[in-house]
Amino acid sequence: MLTGWQYRTVSSLGVILLTICAVLVVNHQFSQSIFTTYVPLFNRLDVTVLSGRSLYWAITLSAIAIAGVLFPLYKPQPRRILDTVFLAQKRVLVGGFALATLGYFRWSYRLPRATLTMTIGVLSIAIPVWFVWIRHRPVEDPGRTLVVGDDLGQIEQIIPSIEVPVLGYLCPSVVSVRGESTFAETASHDGIIAHDGGVKSWGGVDALTRLGGLSRLEDALVEYDVDTVVLAFRQADRAEFFGALDTCHEHGVDAKVHREYTDSVLVSEGDVDEIVDVDLEPWDPLDHLFKRAFDFAFALVGLVASVPLMIAITVAIKLDSHGPVLYSQDRTTGFGETFPVYKFRSMVPEGESVTPTGDEKNDRITRVGCALRRTHLDELPQLWSILAGNMSVVGPRAAWTEEEVLLEEDAPAWRKRWFVKPGLTGLAQINDAKSTDPEEKLRYDLEYIRQQSFWFDLKIVIRQVWKIVISVLK
Repeated sequence: MLTGWQYRTVSSLGVILLTICAVLVVNHQFSQSIFTTYVPLFNRLDVTVLSGRSLYWAITLSAIAIAGVLFPLYKPQPRRILDTVFLAQKRVLVGGFALATLGYFRWSYRLPRATLTMTIGVLSIAIPVWFVWIRHRPVEDPGRTLVVGDDLGQIEQIIPSIEVPVLGYLCPSVVSVRGESTFAETASHDGIIAHDGGVKSWGGVDALTRLGGLSRLEDALVEYDVDTVVLAFRQADRAEFFGALDTCHEHGVDAKVHREYTDSVLVSEGDVDEIVDVDLEPWDPLDHLFKRAFDFAFALVGLVASVPLMIAITVAIKLDSHGPVLYSQDRTTGFGETFPVYKFRSMVPEGESVTPTGDEKNDRITRVGCALRRTHLDELPQLWSILAGNMSVVGPRAAWTEEEVLLEEDAPAWRKRWFVKPGLTGLAQINDAKSTDPEEKLRYDLEYIRQQSFWFDLKIVIRQVWKIVISVLK
């Protein structure tokens, strides 16, 4: 497999040659005749076959434009196949617009419209295929594996289970060796210098090279052309783990873990190997695109359409009780991060308790607040959080950061909900699971994490809307 400057040279030369071939093919009399006869919108154009100086300039300008806009793809950076295809097609389209701009200003060497359109159409298929092909690995290539984590004791245990050669490992400067803290920089081929001046044996780790800290993960993936990362973190529900996992997913690198050291939510139940794939994959690029587009459209339309309703709610809240119209809380989002969430105030503004309680047991809820909670209209301001990208329409409900401590006491696996972005509604909400029963709520949330898809989201939204309609009609 090509790397470094070899990859840059071959990929760029391939783009230039493909562009030249595309222009020559579409400039043929037969191609022009077929295109200008049978393709709608272009069937009124005349056949234009370039020759001599005009053909030379058409080829030169096309090669410069397409090769120039594809510059980011010349970097030998790991990417998923679909990401490579989409990026290449987008860049080819940009090159087409650049060439069309020359034609718009009627420059003397502009490309005929039929020639330009056919060239971009051919290259939008040929160039993605080219970049996917030069990135493929030979069958006999065992791949390049990197171990990343913060627990050297775990790294020592899992290395014998890795069946392919390991390039090295990444870990923080201060890490844990079987529960003890030490400095990774002291690692040598013979072991680690212990606090008492002795040396701790690493077993399978002693032959590996430390390639840096966790902050170097992205650089290491690109520099060493890594295709597999084995994660070895003490806790698989912390931001460091998710950060490494997210970086692997972003670059199309397979992420694996040792079954003994990970959470059951992360791996497939049917996989019996010791080193297994992390089953918590990001959304398929198309599904992710649809979900984000749906979230954005839903929030934007909801905010615009509900302006009169929100004005009426504001007036009702001010007339019903003293205090602000909105209140905010810090909620937990994906990977343990926090963000402020806003809701219409439905309670008398006094000190808040982190203990989850049912609405029927809380006498601080106002008359307007009772109606807002029953119809879920107090959630309308959260449409802004969805628009900003902190939340999704569907996902586990974001919990108050201070409340999560108590919820985790009742449901130790509560942090598994951090595996996805929180939502306005979710599987737990449509099944009436509340924070007063964290185990039940967690069960529904984890089921959603396992089944998440764009169409599953649509089903949940439809059921939630139906529940609201029923509540209003009662």
